[in-house]
Amino acid sequence: MNKSIFFIFIGLLFLSVQFTFAQAPKKIIIENADFSDIDQVAVPDGLLLTGNVKVNHDGVVLTCNKAYFFQKENYLKAFGNVQLVQGDTLFLNSKYAEYSGNLKKAFATGNAVMTSPDATLQTDTINFDRNVQEVFYNTKGTIVNKDNTLISKSGKYYVTQKKFQFLTEVTITNPKYVIKSNHLDYYSNSGHTYLLGPSTITSKANYIYTEKGFYDTKKNLAHFLRKSYIKYDDRLIEGDSLFYNRNIEFASATRNVKITDSINKGIVKGHYAEIYKLKDSMFVTKRAVAINLVENDSVYIHGKKLMVTGKEGERILRAYNNVRFYKTDMSGKCDSIHSNSKTALTKLIGNPILWNGDNQITGDVMHLIGDNNTKKLDSLKVLNNTFLVSRDTLGTGFNQVKGLNLFGKFKEGKLHDVDVIKNTEVVYYMRNDQKELIGINKNVSSKINLILENNAVETITFFNKVDGDIYPEADLPENARKLRGLVWRGDERIKSKDDIFTAEDNELNEKLIKEGKDQEAKNKDVPLKVRKETLNYDKKKPTAKPVIKTSTKTKK
Repeated sequence: MNKSIFFIFIGLLFLSVQFTFAQAPKKIIIENADFSDIDQVAVPDGLLLTGNVKVNHDGVVLTCNKAYFFQKENYLKAFGNVQLVQGDTLFLNSKYAEYSGNLKKAFATGNAVMTSPDATLQTDTINFDRNVQEVFYNTKGTIVNKDNTLISKSGKYYVTQKKFQFLTEVTITNPKYVIKSNHLDYYSNSGHTYLLGPSTITSKANYIYTEKGFYDTKKNLAHFLRKSYIKYDDRLIEGDSLFYNRNIEFASATRNVKITDSINKGIVKGHYAEIYKLKDSMFVTKRAVAINLVENDSVYIHGKKLMVTGKEGERILRAYNNVRFYKTDMSGKCDSIHSNSKTALTKLIGNPILWNGDNQITGDVMHLIGDNNTKKLDSLKVLNNTFLVSRDTLGTGFNQVKGLNLFGKFKEGKLHDVDVIKNTEVVYYMRNDQKELIGINKNVSSKINLILENNAVETITFFNKVDGDIYPEADLPENARKLRGLVWRGDERIKSKDDIFTAEDNELNEKLIKEGKDQEAKNKDVPLKVRKETLNYDKKKPTAKPVIKTSTKTKK
């Protein structure tokens, strides 16, 4: 045989023997027993150990009252006050246990209790696989971790990660809430909880549902995804992503946000919201819209920002920036809205315009006043530079009423009785029952009263110092048919609930909805990624290196 081949063969053989030797299982070492005996009847091919038994195997120490040791199989059966200890991280107590030195696996039963620095598990039977550092049980178990008590039908404990994992019914009971889930990962050191699948969190303050979520049981902070909502006695909060701080009862929601007021039958929607429960306040933006029920009809109010503050019966709605609103027979625009439920007063602030039926109403200040008893609109107040305009039904002209102030009364939700006072002017196209034009009424007076039926003028009555006449169409020039200050804004009229949104609003809405759907499809069956603060919870931060100051002064 060639010498070089021979030496290579010997080298490989040596490495093979060395590898086999390195992989050979370590033997169980008996450190103490008050008595030892060989009893082939009681313990065939084994050693009977009794009294203060203590054995050691590869870093694990096992103590008990009595043991059967099978040296050939490297196997031990332990009886009475059994305790298996692995360093300072795991203690396993039971009435009976078995331990395999070859497989590095333990089995404990009979009031089995596993204790780690952060938690205690009590169950009937516990299995411990030292190779992968995993504890698992398939009997009802109770885990106590400071303020939290976990009960489940089965579970796993990952020793290195300090993580409990449950894939069947599990309940976490805390003095402040109860968590129930079928898939829950719980980190005993940090108290961090990861939920996957239908899960609930119930407390005196609220009820939470989620199918994917994170809860920090120590800091009482949470983040919920997928079909999640928070339900209070009077409010339901939904969104693609929910953040929750139980300490201050604060919640924020992102994308497809919907907040339902069950008492006032109101809904607020948007793509971002902040809710301060203890302060009874709410802030919504990104295509925000408030929907309220008035007289069996829905009122839609949109602004770049919506704020709702105050307790039940004293709530105030504020809408800011380019506000638009719509109701079946009424719509309008202004810079902002302030609506007080206690006084039933809604102020349209900054360039207000109101469309009631075919009538366009403008003025410097505009108030809508409701009746808290009937829950219906009661009256309208317009102050300074009042203008009420509508198109002539058949011609190209405009019916116009101008004055200082306007006071109107509603009947069944429609403007019915209107008084315009001080320096009033009128241009009105008079038609007979056959809709034929009989003349154009143009005059001035101290006060005008209009009675409207189905949002159309039925009668006009002039009061005090009336000056004017009814002119044949041919006798009144075109430039005399328009009162000074007339601005017709019919092309701006909001005719549906969809018109309250701008093209920019709709573009943002479509973008965010698409993002939500894409993200949901991408992460549908993917559990929440474990956070860095969970993984690094026990890791000490590196100490900052001392800064050595050097002097820049020079000696003279």
